[in-house]
Amino acid sequence: MATHLLFRDDAYLAETAAVVTGVTPEGGVIVDRTVFYATAGGQPGDKGVLVRADGSEIALATAVYGPDKAEIIHVPATAGGALPELGEQVTLRLDWPVRHQRMRMHTALHLLSVALPYPVTGGSIGESESRLDFDIPDAGLDKDEITAKVNAMIATGAAVTESWISDDELDANPGLVKTMSVKPPRGSGRVRLVNIDGLDLQPCGGTHVRNVSEIGAVLVTKIEKKGQQNRRVRLAFA
Repeated sequence: MATHLLFRDDAYLAETAAVVTGVTPEGGVIVDRTVFYATAGGQPGDKGVLVRADGSEIALATAVYGPDKAEIIHVPATAGGALPELGEQVTLRLDWPVRHQRMRMHTALHLLSVALPYPVTGGSIGESESRLDFDIPDAGLDKDEITAKVNAMIATGAAVTESWISDDELDANPGLVKTMSVKPPRGSGRVRLVNIDGLDLQPCGGTHVRNVSEIGAVLVTKIEKKGQQNRRVRLAFA
């Protein structure tokens, strides 16, 4: 049974009631619906708590996709503890401050990809610092210049919205895809587009803020050479 991914429709939903549909041999918990983002595309899985029907709590360290990519497995922070039963009514609650920081960072990385319009070869999202790797044949990148470009876009207060297109529509518009190493989430017949009004449009399954002004000021902290044509650009909150 596929897990209903509530974060795809509302990234600000911090908790939800759910029903346990499975428990893995390793102790992971599968439910019918979740607000927990599962590790993918350079964004870590969410952490938080699962509240059982009797009020007891199970701390969750992360969330990951199951082998079939249809179910999300919620991984307890401590192995060997009591687990909920099949059919049990539970509540899932995010560690919201961490999730919101990742939402701000993820959206900021979209703007970084606008400031540096080169193919993206990799990336990683953290709470306070993140990075993108770019396929750039010529060096000479300036940290202050890139910082100014990204902060200028943040200052526009552009709205961030999502829409959906079919797999066929994406195939007909390959230029939408900026990432070389991470492919857009596919398989359901449709692909989610994230639009930063007037600034950026690209397929992405991650979580984002509703307006770029929520990001706050950022700073390019380091530019590293990772190969002849690979530059790693690190971004942090200022």
